[in-house]
Amino acid sequence: MHTDPSAEADIDAPLDTVWAVMNDTDRYPDWNPFVVQVECDGPPAVGLPIRLHAVFGNGKKVVSPERITVLEPPYDDGRTRRATMAYVFEGWPAKLGLVRGTRWQRLSQTEGGPTHYETVEEFSGPLVALAGPERVAEGFGRHARALKQRAEELSRASG
Repeated sequence: MHTDPSAEADIDAPLDTVWAVMNDTDRYPDWNPFVVQVECDGPPAVGLPIRLHAVFGNGKKVVSPERITVLEPPYDDGRTRRATMAYVFEGWPAKLGLVRGTRWQRLSQTEGGPTHYETVEEFSGPLVALAGPERVAEGFGRHARALKQRAEELSRASG
């Protein structure tokens, strides 16, 4: 039995700043040690295919074809501000039904508090173990820490 890879961080920056960093895919090479490049024909939008160039902790590089399925910009839900992004893996293992994956990235911020970032890859299929959930989790951790650092730097610079 596998555990879905996940990571989280509390970010001392407004949710809108964090969301802007997440959606500025052209700048990923400037700050993201896990997803070092995003190929995307235009700004992120639901239905748009993207190719993620990821570097795992062991130095292995992969290109992962994905499709954006959820892009819910910041909105207020009572006293909590929220935003969500998700995309699905579209590589050959997914097409063959061997490994399916959906990566969720969720933001939430209560009034006066930090922005909480959480990400999880929901894996399914008979060959999930070969997808390396542990190395994906390690990459998500590096991604979360770098997102925190980038958004906090931008928030301090604009404040």
